[in-house]
Amino acid sequence: MKPVIFIDGREGTTGLQIAERLAARQDIELIAIDEDKRKDPAERKKFLNAADLVFLCLPDDAAREAVAMIDNPHTRVIDASTAHRTAPGWDYGFPELSPRHREAIVHSQRVANPGCHASGFIASVYPLVQLGLLPQDYPLCAYSLTGYTGGGKKLIAEYQDPNRDPRHASARIYGTTLHHKHLPEMVHVCGLTAPPVFHPILGDYPQGMATTVLFRNDTLPGRPTAYNLYNVLEAYYEGQTFVSVAPFGGDEPVIYSDTLVGTNQLRLIVCGHEEQTTITALFDNLGKGASGAAVQNMNLMLGFPED
Repeated sequence: MKPVIFIDGREGTTGLQIAERLAARQDIELIAIDEDKRKDPAERKKFLNAADLVFLCLPDDAAREAVAMIDNPHTRVIDASTAHRTAPGWDYGFPELSPRHREAIVHSQRVANPGCHASGFIASVYPLVQLGLLPQDYPLCAYSLTGYTGGGKKLIAEYQDPNRDPRHASARIYGTTLHHKHLPEMVHVCGLTAPPVFHPILGDYPQGMATTVLFRNDTLPGRPTAYNLYNVLEAYYEGQTFVSVAPFGGDEPVIYSDTLVGTNQLRLIVCGHEEQTTITALFDNLGKGASGAAVQNMNLMLGFPED
């Protein structure tokens, strides 16, 4: 029998993208709640427990509420919210980080889908911490440029409004309190002792993300050069389907943040010299940063090829 899939929160940006990616699939059965009953708790509970796998594309509190409604021991969950990314009993849905992460996802009942900014940061930092090239207490700094679709329907409408604030044409630095909601998972997954100084930046374009981490090489163990770090990351991700490392310095002398829109690819670009290094993770904030990653995790959990 085909696995039965339910998307709770299908009307949001992430849910719509997942539904679009699954619409043509013949190897699953996608069920949908009636529009007039999608906020009916009894009806939601019925669909949540009827599915083999559920995607939660909801605000954090609603995601926790949905999990509490599930009493079918066979229903597996992928949560796209921030609610469970550091929670006990949940596996982190980034299979390329290690064979252990991949194996956990394959067998998991509960998978927390990574955050978009966090995906870029973790892809760069996790291997270096694991290999002892980056101390857990290193004073990390990072910034991340993103398209406005990651902000959901309200922000999309704001940016696409013909009478919008004219300042939206320029890049907008936000998260100025330095308490972005993705910081806990960055710290938790990478095993850091303190969060990075992190600034997200919103651009006037729909999709695409470029998350950059910066290092001074003389503050790292062994004083590796940028090229040394490039070689380490290239070897670490060798053979992965969706994560790759560009030639040293990048494919061209500039980085366009919308390059990988429409794909589930994440590409690391290492730049620098003997004294300084930057690592930029380039990907689609709605692809490997959200819906694409969720579908990849579903494929692994259900025994399908991940692509």
